[in-house]
Amino acid sequence: MSMMKQFVLALVLLVFVASPVFANGADQPPSIAKVEAYLRGLTTAQARFLQSSPYGQMTGTFYLSRPGKLRFEYDPPVKDFVVADGFFLYFYDSELGEQTNAPIGQTLADFLLRSDLHLSGDVTVARVTRSDALVHVILVQTEDPGAGSLTLSFAENPNLSLKKWKVVDATGAETLVELFDLQTGLDLPRSLFVYRDPEGAGPEYNG
Repeated sequence: MSMMKQFVLALVLLVFVASPVFANGADQPPSIAKVEAYLRGLTTAQARFLQSSPYGQMTGTFYLSRPGKLRFEYDPPVKDFVVADGFFLYFYDSELGEQTNAPIGQTLADFLLRSDLHLSGDVTVARVTRSDALVHVILVQTEDPGAGSLTLSFAENPNLSLKKWKVVDATGAETLVELFDLQTGLDLPRSLFVYRDPEGAGPEYNG
């Protein structure tokens, strides 16, 4: 399995564990309320990332433009990338030389990129912990908590800031994405969020 496919599998898992749920908004503890407010206010962002999984490590640059758009660009010599253009999420696998895609609503992007982001849905906040100067929000599926988990980790000082996330699947395999030099409020070029075939032979989508 290629590194790109491993990342795509992590995204598929996150479809089911991306939206923590409470009985109603008034019952949210302060940490969760702060996390929701932070994520809703995160409109544009750029960061370096280190992705670690059982298949090895990769580095690259992450871009976000809410609502609707994101991009994971892996460093050379890897040519893999993920791009969401507002409608679909595209996965380019350089090992196979082909792209696959899925509607944003079937992926993690549906949670990260929706215009009206709320921490509610079909999963549960299992617990909130603190360690290494970070607050960790651990999420599981409400109906099947043993199926896996997603941990979102934030620095709290001087301001709340997303630092990393970790996906653990039902077998215990972990995929960790750590963010570095996160910048927000940027004017990102629209071209970052358009799928273009790297080989130049395929179509361009939503350009």
